[in-house]
Amino acid sequence: MRRESYIYLILVNVIILFAMEITKLYTASDLMVYIWFGAQYGPLVSGGHWYRLITSMFVHGGFIHLLFNMYALYFLGRIVEGVYGTDKFLGFYFLSGLMGNIGTQIFYYKSLSVGASGAIFGLVGVLFAAGFRKDTPYALKPLTGTALLPMILINVIFGLMPGTNINNAAHLGGFLTGMVLGYFIPTYDYSWKIRKIWKYVKMIILIIVIVSFVFLIINSITTVI
Repeated sequence: MRRESYIYLILVNVIILFAMEITKLYTASDLMVYIWFGAQYGPLVSGGHWYRLITSMFVHGGFIHLLFNMYALYFLGRIVEGVYGTDKFLGFYFLSGLMGNIGTQIFYYKSLSVGASGAIFGLVGVLFAAGFRKDTPYALKPLTGTALLPMILINVIFGLMPGTNINNAAHLGGFLTGMVLGYFIPTYDYSWKIRKIWKYVKMIILIIVIVSFVFLIINSITTVI
């Protein structure tokens, strides 16, 4: 049976968190576990660990953090991938996550950052902006545009509350990137050339993700040894 890619993303995130929790049982420093598994930390990224801008999307700070993000990914991923297709969905997801993490690198340079929130907020941005396109299917209108304002405002207000430890740079960076993508990219491509380009984009993304984890594994093994 065919599985949508957002399901695989959820499974990978769940597996990584379980692996992290098991590793914590045999390690004195939880902080090092986050570093080993690909968390983003500004000085490390600046020092050559560029791949953490990618791997950190798959790392979460506990089961509650994972639960909230994966529920959002299930809800939003099902809609975005169902409407735009797998190729565009993966493009939206990783481009938004990357831009959110670049924002984190700038504004939270000395903070440890994990999570898929930037990528997920990118999906929110895509749907929000799609509501202002004339070619967006009418059936999708209740899930786009101003219909998403309550969700957006609640998350913005909650993110600004002190003590929540929410990465607003990732959220905003991902959301704005998603808005740009959702506004300028139609839900359906009538040209086979455009569809082919998005297939290449998907392949490039998958290669970058694999290469990022290869670099992470090599670095983590070297660090442990």
